Amino acid sequence: MSINEKIEEFLNLSHSPFHVIHQMEEYAASCDNIQFGTDFVPGKNVCLKRNGSSIALIKLPEGKINAVKVSATHSDSPSFKIKPNPLLRKKDLACLNVEPYGGLIISPWFDRALSFAGRIVYEEDGQIKSSLVDIDDDLLVIPNLCIHMNRDINNGHAYNAAKETLPLFASNLPEDFDFGKYVMEKAGCNGNLISHDLFLNVREKAKRVGKDHEFIMSPRLDDLSSAYSCFLAFLDSVPVEGQADVFVCYDNEEVGSLTKQGASSTFLGEIIDCIAEAYHLSAQEKAEVLRRSFMMSVDNAHANHPNYPEISDATTSVKLNGGIVIKYNANQSYTTDALSASYVKLIAKEAGVDFQEYTNRSDLRGGSTLGNLSNNQVSLNCADIGMPQLAMHSCMETQGVKDLDAMFEFIKAFYQTNLLPLAF
Repeated sequence: MSINEKIEEFLNLSHSPFHVIHQMEEYAASCDNIQFGTDFVPGKNVCLKRNGSSIALIKLPEGKINAVKVSATHSDSPSFKIKPNPLLRKKDLACLNVEPYGGLIISPWFDRALSFAGRIVYEEDGQIKSSLVDIDDDLLVIPNLCIHMNRDINNGHAYNAAKETLPLFASNLPEDFDFGKYVMEKAGCNGNLISHDLFLNVREKAKRVGKDHEFIMSPRLDDLSSAYSCFLAFLDSVPVEGQADVFVCYDNEEVGSLTKQGASSTFLGEIIDCIAEAYHLSAQEKAEVLRRSFMMSVDNAHANHPNYPEISDATTSVKLNGGIVIKYNANQSYTTDALSASYVKLIAKEAGVDFQEYTNRSDLRGGSTLGNLSNNQVSLNCADIGMPQLAMHSCMETQGVKDLDAMFEFIKAFYQTNLLPLAF
């Protein structure tokens, strides 16, 4: 199976951050020499989870350690999250009460078959348990108001999320219908539902489009195409002597990362501490290792849009299927600087991977990502990179098929190169 086919398969099973991490955990468990837990031993590979929605994999070298290389991605995507006690009865119809998660584009969610997936927490025989739930059914729809009653809909519309984005769930529900019992039944669990983290998802699968099927169209490409590319590259790479390799996939990037499982948490810092302890490094030795270390913050980038060429920066050209993207921002929303960009370019050239460079137009505010947030906890040389895509934060996004291979090859080369960055 090709890298593209593996990533498409992962995308089709990743309907919530919890399912993303579950897929990675299961795949990692099928690989040799990966142990789950916090026992950091030189020469071993370790897998850690946090909250069930973030994961880290670590390859520890035998003997001494000289540097650490990290690729950082995220597991969450913009969606709608189901509120507690969500059932809303409206005459003969029932809707679910939801709220936007992250900076999503709302309009594409209308008039599509939807379902929901995520994590439930329940009580069974006096014990608190949790389980994943992913309802494989055309369960919900958010119906548009017809144009006859909203003649200006095609002239732009400001959506009221408390009123207009409530998905239709059922008609003529019995008065004693219990949403919690319904979810428990769909999850195949016994006991009583206590709480849940459930997200809406569109029912479309990843598909190839274009004259030569050169584009991939899928939900959650931001950032799962990068997350799975880096994950597979990490597992496929051959460790460099004296180098610890880390792959981390955080949750909650789309809402600011200010959680115990986000990029601003202590997750990576604690991993670095465990690595240092495993090699009995003094504080000074640990600092020396970190000075030679590097993080690739990997989150997708904006390609030139054919219908909005004026939105792109005057000297920036980012093309689908044009290779990985190095992202810059003068105000350090992205961590890339001259030193870290040079390191990325040298690795890309060494691996034969095409690269492009991105900046926002100076009068438009861009997003932020993982690198600068993680650096609040662990100071590392860092660059922000990604793959070019269109329709970022829509429920269906588009990117180039070749770029998936480019990111895989680049991250694999990053882990395998003997080239170290200039120490800061």
